Amino acid sequence: MANYLIIGASSGVGKALAWQLANAGNNVFGTYYKNEIHSDKPLIQFNHLNVLDETIALDFLPETIAGIIYCPGSINLRPFERIKPADFTNDYNLQVVGAIKVIQSVISKLKNSENAAIVFFSTVAVQTGLPYHSQVSASKGAIEGLTKALAAEYAPKIRVNCIAPSLTDTPLAASLLNSEQKKETNAQRHPLKRIGTTDDIVNMAEFLLSTKASWITGQIMHVDGGISTLKI
Repeated sequence: MANYLIIGASSGVGKALAWQLANAGNNVFGTYYKNEIHSDKPLIQFNHLNVLDETIALDFLPETIAGIIYCPGSINLRPFERIKPADFTNDYNLQVVGAIKVIQSVISKLKNSENAAIVFFSTVAVQTGLPYHSQVSASKGAIEGLTKALAAEYAPKIRVNCIAPSLTDTPLAASLLNSEQKKETNAQRHPLKRIGTTDDIVNMAEFLLSTKASWITGQIMHVDGGISTLKI
């Protein structure tokens, strides 16, 4: 049994991962911002947290944390000329500065663990240029850089990895998949001819947290149906 902290555990991948880790017998401490959630599972505890606050409090955590999973993100796809500089800043604060605050707040608790890991989330669009993705790619590109820097700084004590999915069927991507035609069109863009599911991402996250990934750090894991590397 291990203790895990999931930032953004009220929906999508964060919620599914919380349930999966708890079902495996782990203690899960999840946070939510807008979507308050309660659990009938005694191994899951949800707490309110706004990572955009100047200071954040994570005093509900035990002294040892085996893993941090940072899920907050946004998908804003617009032409570059229509994006205000403040929009880039807002995304950066949510997806990068928020992650920095969380990790700095609990790094000592991670160091107490025998198998400590951090998992971030990026996007296939960082390393595969896609039109209208400048806003999301800018902040997620910073996350990929942070992943490698922290992996180097905290090796061998803490492993740090990042998952870079393609389009996945979660509430965050609902506007891009709100019709069967959109789902089918997006599925056909991928060599494996389907869009991602929460299980695809959660299974990779659980693996990266586990001792099975004990020799993996500083990696950007592309769980993307082959779209980043294959043309067929």
